[in-house]
Amino acid sequence: MSNIDKRNRLDENPFSYQITKDDTVFIEYHGKRVKILKGKEAEKLLERIEDAEDEKEEQLILAKITGNFKRGNERRK
Repeated sequence: MSNIDKRNRLDENPFSYQITKDDTVFIEYHGKRVKILKGKEAEKLLERIEDAEDEKEEQLILAKITGNFKRGNERRK
């Protein structure tokens, strides 16, 4: 996994997720919602997160599921 995160950005834990009562999963990047998963897709994600060995692997799973959402035209606060 060391080749995947060469700049150690996942060490900062930029991704987080919330699970609602109806098993909808909201994935956030630095506090901004970037992806919503429902149904079987949400179940698969939660299973993969449960099987993750450590926090960095969990961050990698969340990064992969969000895909390539950053394009360089995002506004900064």
